[in-house]
Amino acid sequence: MSDVKEVKRALISVSDKSGLVEFASKLADQGVEIISTGGTARKLKENDIPHKEVSEITSFPEILGGRVKTLHPYIHVGILAKEDEEHKKQLEEHGISYIDLVAINLYPFEETVSKPDVTMDDALENIDIGGPTMIRASAKNWPRVSIVVDPGNYSDILKELDNHGGIRESVRKELALKAFQHTNYYDSVIVDYLSKNIDDKETDTGEDDAEVFKEKDSIEFFNKTSLRYGENPHQNAAFYHTEDVDLRMHQGKELSFNNLNDTEAALNLVKEFTDPCVVAVKHTNPCGVGVSDDLLTAYRKAYDSDPVSIFGGIVALNRPCSEEVAEAITEIFVEVVIAPQYSREALEVFKKKPDIRVLETDYGREGTKLDIKPLTWGYICQEKDNKTASVKTWEQKTGGNLSEDKMKDLEIAYKVVKHVKSNAIVLVKDGQTVGVGAGQMKRVGSADIAIKEAGEKAKGSVMASDAFFPFNDTVQQGVDAGVSAIVQPGGSKRDEDSIKLAEENNIAMFFTGTRHFKH
Repeated sequence: MSDVKEVKRALISVSDKSGLVEFASKLADQGVEIISTGGTARKLKENDIPHKEVSEITSFPEILGGRVKTLHPYIHVGILAKEDEEHKKQLEEHGISYIDLVAINLYPFEETVSKPDVTMDDALENIDIGGPTMIRASAKNWPRVSIVVDPGNYSDILKELDNHGGIRESVRKELALKAFQHTNYYDSVIVDYLSKNIDDKETDTGEDDAEVFKEKDSIEFFNKTSLRYGENPHQNAAFYHTEDVDLRMHQGKELSFNNLNDTEAALNLVKEFTDPCVVAVKHTNPCGVGVSDDLLTAYRKAYDSDPVSIFGGIVALNRPCSEEVAEAITEIFVEVVIAPQYSREALEVFKKKPDIRVLETDYGREGTKLDIKPLTWGYICQEKDNKTASVKTWEQKTGGNLSEDKMKDLEIAYKVVKHVKSNAIVLVKDGQTVGVGAGQMKRVGSADIAIKEAGEKAKGSVMASDAFFPFNDTVQQGVDAGVSAIVQPGGSKRDEDSIKLAEENNIAMFFTGTRHFKH
């Protein structure tokens, strides 16, 4: 059996008609018989491209307003038939011809339901039936049939025909995989819409839970980009993203697994802040955070937080990057810079350091709602920790009124500690992290690291903990270091011990009621 399959007969029925005329015209020029339907057939007719309508093949008209047109044995037998003698015999008996190529894309369901005034009737009418059926039939029979669901692949098909006289096996197989991914994603969008819009659903976990977690679910991964390597050079890696990804790379070396993972950590933290903020990340932990009235000062604060760890790290900005900020960043080597926008002058500055990866993305993008981790037995999924710190909701347990600046430092500290690997302790002073203790098995260990890193800057700083203090030993460390205020979730059986120690040492202590473990 030949690796290359000729294309003598093609069925084309597309909702997205971009590239259709050129593609169909060149197929016709090569002697390919084209079968088409509805609006696609009208488009071909308008451009004088030879074709037959499906009703000519089936001797049955399109009915129910177009709901039924390709669901017919003369179509599906032509797609599903193999090249063995038994199938050939049956095709001859019934007067059916093989279909070698199918070009389909589906009704715009996702586009339709994204409209604010969409009705359930609108949604249902845009659930494609014949399209997915033909796609799946074609993809199942990829050893003979080529299935094209993306207009971006039209040129690839034409090159195959020009260079090989048909479609090679490797290409057909790749197209089939893409086809199944396409229908899988299409169905997942329908499931997501219906799960949110069926009024009579009942669930013990509440409506919000039902929208996030389903009895059966699928995760769509497509548009693969190969990465430089994984966590280590001996590990291969790839980045799978959705079709509407808005991550733009202005310059720099090929991205690695660690680059993207660390960049995600930096981006999630910097988006917590409304004031100008710069975050430096190393191995997914923030090593420096600066908040100020202007971005350059914020960068200087982030740099001064830990001038050693920022080297080779990730820098995230929550404001457009100006020329002066770019000049400051390029005084050292960083792996990645990410910002919502760059001035033309800033990009020119970065060109002097071509190895720095300069990324741009839309900071208003919501992103995925789930945090997913692989296990030996499957995956565990949770909603992302999107609860943002607000001093207005905290309960003050000790101390008097604090200055506005001190309260702002407490809020910064609690926003940062949320993004530090547990157990986590963060010290902040004057809008700047001065000590970050991350990932220790005991909380006092994290406090030791943060206090040692801060040095003299610990005096007068504020301390944040991602979880409650099971004992008052960490509070004692804060007392000894000279911290002026502490924020923690509270909830320990020994809370009173920590409160008492803070009160005795004139340290203001706040309970948030929200834990932020990060494992």
